[in-house]
Amino acid sequence: MYYPYFIAYMLSGFVISLIVLFWALRHGQFRDQKRLRFLPLADEPDPGSATRVTRMNRWEGFVLLGLACAGLATTAAVLFFTLYRW
Repeated sequence: MYYPYFIAYMLSGFVISLIVLFWALRHGQFRDQKRLRFLPLADEPDPGSATRVTRMNRWEGFVLLGLACAGLATTAAVLFFTLYRW
């Protein structure tokens, strides 16, 4: 009865998760794990290594925000169709 909504919800969440995972792999988010595990122990960040916000970084932020909004919209749609089914 409600299975198609929940299956669509789970599939959309799975697809969004895969998109984010492949994006992270392509952009090197999982490289150099030996150095990164010690970063929380560092005293202060190096002031000379400040990164600039580029157009690509802004675009990636908008895409990730869009994916998060798509997930929230899917959740709202599933709840709406499940609770207020005609």
